[in-house]
This record gives sequence, structure tokens and C-alpha cells, in this order.
Amino acid sequence: MEAKGIMSEVVQKKNKPSRYYAVRTTAGREIDVAVIMENRIKNLGVDVRSLVIPPGIKGYVIVEAPGLDAVYPAIKELKYVKGRTLGKITREELEKLIKPKPIIEMVKEGDIVEVVAGPFRGMKARIVAVDRSKNEVTLNILESEFPLPITVPGDYVKPVKKEV
Repeated sequence: MEAKGIMSEVVQKKNKPSRYYAVRTTAGREIDVAVIMENRIKNLGVDVRSLVIPPGIKGYVIVEAPGLDAVYPAIKELKYVKGRTLGKITREELEKLIKPKPIIEMVKEGDIVEVVAGPFRGMKARIVAVDRSKNEVTLNILESEFPLPITVPGDYVKPVKKEV
């Protein structure tokens, strides 16, 4: 009878909802921290479900776990973890950090871009107009002797320089 009670406790612990915690690390050492944490999690058998290194944000590793009691053994005395300050993050906030922004949202008229696809690949151009509804940008190729406006999909350009 006692064994069933213990098993039900174990099942309940595994079914606890996940929470996301931000662990502060030394900037540039996020991957090192994640690899060391992964090894500790495997060796200790801690209930950590995932580790996320958000792109574009230095100095943080996001840990998915049912509670702080699962996170602390994984970061205990870890060289590149800065202190024990942990912040709780909602799933929506995490999705915003991970989801890439479309290029069309980042560019505006007057910006200098590089064409990365199509027949004008490798050329630099200035944005003349942006049509967000059609996901298109109209460009003037800078390398031509006369104004050469072309319209290309927004995915074909990469921002190089912002117009101030």
C-alpha cells in the first residue's frame, strides 16, 4: 500500500505545470552554462524540462522546470552563474524572445539594405517605399548610374545601415 502512495507522489511531481525561470550568467558564456547545466541535470536526475538561450539577449539562460527546487541543484556553485537571482517568466514573454521578427517590420524608408536574394543579390540599395501588407519593399540600387527602382519581397533584403 505504501508503494502505491509513493508512486502517486512521483507521478504528481512529474505532472506539475512548467514554469520558466531566468538565470543570470556571464555575458558570452550562456552556451557553456547550458552545457554544464545539461550534464548536471542528467547526472542528478533533476526535473528540468528544457534550457533556452534566447537569441539577442546576452547573459541569460531560461530554464523550464516545475519549481525553483529543480533549478537550484543545476546552478549550484556553477562558475559562470552570477549570483542566485532568478526571475520568473511567462510563456508569452518567452515566445516573444524566441520568435524572430520579420525583416519588413525592422526597415523603414531611407534605410540602406543589402539584397540577399534574386538577380540583384549582393548589391546595396536605399529603401524608397515599404508595403507591409504585401511584404514588399521598393529599392533604389545605389550601384547603378541612374535611379533604378525595383520592388522585391521583404525577405530579400538585410538591413545594413539605419537612416538617422
